[in-house]
Amino acid sequence: QVQLVESGGGLVQAGGSLRLSCVASGYAFGLYGMGWFRQAPGKDREFVASITWRGDRTDYSDSVKGRFTISRDNAKNTVYLQMNNLKPEDTTVYYCAKDRQAFRYSYSAVAEYEYWGQGTQVTVSS
Repeated sequence: QVQLVESGGGLVQAGGSLRLSCVASGYAFGLYGMGWFRQAPGKDREFVASITWRGDRTDYSDSVKGRFTISRDNAKNTVYLQMNNLKPEDTTVYYCAKDRQAFRYSYSAVAEYEYWGQGTQVTVSS
C-alpha cells in the first residue's frame, strides 16, 4: 500500500535550518507530483511547496519563498524540503503528500493531494 514517511523535524533557533525528508513506497513515485504542506492546531492545512514528477518545476507559498527549497530524488523515492532562515511562525507539523493523478501538477490545490504522511513537527524558538 502507499506510504509516505516524513522525518527531519525538530527544534531549532530562529535563523536556523532543517531538512525534511519524505520517503515514499507502494506506488510509482517518479510519475507523481509531490507537495509539502503544514497545519497548525485548529487551522486548515496550508500549502508550502510543490514539485512536478520530473522535478522541472517547483512552486512555493509566499510565506516561504526564498527560504525553503523543495527537491526530489526519484531514484530514492524521496522528496525533500530544505528550510533555511526559519522563523517562529514556521512552527507547526509538516506533511508530504502525492498528487492524486500521475503526470499532473496540482501545484497548491490541497484537495488534489492524497496519502498524507504522519507529519513531522518543526519548532522554531525565538
